[in-house]
Amino acid sequence: MSISFFKKSTIIGCLLFVFFGCKSTKNISNGVANLNLSSKEVIKENLKTSPNFTTLQAKVRVAYTQGNDSQTHTVTMRMLKDQIIWLSSSFNIIRVMITPEKVSYYNKLDNTFFDGDFSLLSDILGTDLDFEKVQNLLLGNPLFKLNKTDYSMSVNNNAYLFQPNEQLALFELFYIINPTHFKIDSQQLSQTIEARFLQIDYLNYQKVDKESLPENIKIIVLEGDKETTIEMEFKSVSLDQELRYPFNMPSGFEEIVLK
Repeated sequence: MSISFFKKSTIIGCLLFVFFGCKSTKNISNGVANLNLSSKEVIKENLKTSPNFTTLQAKVRVAYTQGNDSQTHTVTMRMLKDQIIWLSSSFNIIRVMITPEKVSYYNKLDNTFFDGDFSLLSDILGTDLDFEKVQNLLLGNPLFKLNKTDYSMSVNNNAYLFQPNEQLALFELFYIINPTHFKIDSQQLSQTIEARFLQIDYLNYQKVDKESLPENIKIIVLEGDKETTIEMEFKSVSLDQELRYPFNMPSGFEEIVLK
């Protein structure tokens, strides 16, 4: 079956999430901006902010809007870094397992399932994704690896702007890095030929057990004249606890087929 708006919003409610809150968290203060660093120094500082953990468990509130339609979902997420992203809705009605090899999903409300590559996520966000890119998006890391050789840097609107020295024919890419805490404020990917635009804004960051993690993320997807907005609020996080990732695909469900 093809994906309706309701099914797509429900999938996003499970697929797009992250982690934050709890008593051990606090907002990252803006501090004093330093706009005098070289590109090498900025990249080094940004790399130092990449979260370092083994496991993560959290809840995330996801609001999904497309035109006049909107859905809000809260899901539980567990992550085994670089290996598993696991999501489950209330009463285990919807469950998702993402690994570097594939995306698996089922919904007991309408007896549907998906078990395949990253085309489902790529279809939702309008750009090719893999496990690493999904994880980077959720952690506030660059979608594509940032280095001083392939990227040029300028100062724009009191922030560091990075873009590839040679923009690819298929898309253009931009990173905006905060000059105070050196996390990404925004990453933007434009596909002119496909009339697609993806913007990921990190509205707030916070410290969780000394790790810098997004607190609020806003994703804007433009495809032709259609606009989709995904807003995520992250809370109730715990790091480096022993976790389980149960997932058993039910039998007799109808497969989701992308069109």
